[in-house]
Amino acid sequence: MMSQPQYPLLHVVAGVVAVGAMLMLSPVIEPTWNALLLLPPTGVAAQPAPTGRDQAGQTRAGAGAGGHAEHAGKEPPAPTENVMTVSPERLQAVGVKFELAKRRSLDRTVRTVGQVEIDERRLTHVNMKLEGWIDELFVNSTGEQVKKGQKLLTLYSPDLVATQTEYLLALKSQRTLGKSTFPEVAEGAESLVEVTRRRLHLWDITEDHVQDLERTGKVLRTLPIHAPQSGTVIKKVALAGMHVNPGDELYTIADLSHIWINADIYEYELPFIKVGQTATVTLSYDPGTVLQGRIAFLYPMLDPQTRTAKVRFELANAGERLKPEMYANVAMKIPLGARLVVPTEAILDSGERQLIFLHLGEGRLEWRTVKLGVRAGDWVEVLEGLKEDEHIVTSANFLLDSESQLKAAVGGMQGMKH
Repeated sequence: MMSQPQYPLLHVVAGVVAVGAMLMLSPVIEPTWNALLLLPPTGVAAQPAPTGRDQAGQTRAGAGAGGHAEHAGKEPPAPTENVMTVSPERLQAVGVKFELAKRRSLDRTVRTVGQVEIDERRLTHVNMKLEGWIDELFVNSTGEQVKKGQKLLTLYSPDLVATQTEYLLALKSQRTLGKSTFPEVAEGAESLVEVTRRRLHLWDITEDHVQDLERTGKVLRTLPIHAPQSGTVIKKVALAGMHVNPGDELYTIADLSHIWINADIYEYELPFIKVGQTATVTLSYDPGTVLQGRIAFLYPMLDPQTRTAKVRFELANAGERLKPEMYANVAMKIPLGARLVVPTEAILDSGERQLIFLHLGEGRLEWRTVKLGVRAGDWVEVLEGLKEDEHIVTSANFLLDSESQLKAAVGGMQGMKH
């Protein structure tokens, strides 16, 4: 036969002591555990504790009376709706942080990407106003820089030659008939000179050429066409010897010293955008370049596909650093004034409503439904449900919300007991 194992007497004594300690402490642990389970859950009104007797005829509330006699005269604060109690140790363990709700100066930054475009008011087309042939080109390539009044080409036109001849004859008649004793004759000679002169001006013949014609009395075979403004030739059609008709476009000249940037702004950002606001323009491919512009126009139509509206920015383009069709980053810092705000992490957004936790002291936390306003960076405006200097929870809100829901579930299970 196998011999029975011999246990040391010390092990037997230790086991008896442990069992005795558990039996002695059970009246203290049980009511504490029950009290934690019966704390009012989030959004659930507190229920009165049961006072019935158990099978032994003793009240359940008196089970731990001997161990807590020193607290018999202290009543806990009456729980209210939407209030939960969490021990300070628990709050510290989950990393709960608090902050006072304050009014702060709020700025909203709107960022977008725009495309550089030519200022339409600084775009000029050089069109012919009479029939003729291009005799000589002085600006013969796209991209050339021109100055206002610079010669672009010379034009031979039979009509232009005939008009010069008419003008010289009108001047001669004016000198002869201007001294006539008959006023009608003198006025007729003066009128013929003015009509011929106006025709030359309408064909873009400048005043200095008209004066040269008067001084020399010599009809020129060709006359020059001048640039109407300074800028860059972005389109050239003219060729030497080419026949032109009235309305033919020979050059397009753009002044790129002042440009537009058209950018898309989402419709929810449009209420913050106003004409005249300043903007900072930067280039992703040239971080050292920072330009300042302003909003000049809000386009009246919204793109139904992207839900955006076009906004036009104007800015100086020194050195023509910005080229048409380039992309640029645009940022607008819009001051919103002083508003009651909280950190965005203090808000619990369920989709249907927004909640915030308030610290009432002594581990008591209250949740409220709030109405939010504008968001700016890490801050969000509170329009309703919160007052200035109230103590709000700014972190671990999801853990508190989870704990409140767990307690609500436990409270529902306790209410189902008979």
